[in-house]
Amino acid sequence: MNMEDENELRRELIQLKQEHRDLDGAIQALELMTYPNQLQLIRLKIKKLTLRDRILEIEDQLTPDIIA
Repeated sequence: MNMEDENELRRELIQLKQEHRDLDGAIQALELMTYPNQLQLIRLKIKKLTLRDRILEIEDQLTPDIIA
């Protein structure tokens, strides 16, 4: 992987982590409501999990393979 690709992945990683934190806040706020919209809550949680999967995928790409 060249430096340009690595830098692009790092930028995407930062953006995804911020979006993940934002979704976490939105989910917490929704859960505090007396009658939260369950469908919206489920959609946000699914999106959060999808983001987490992508974050892990990028982190794996950025971690060098070390064979011991």
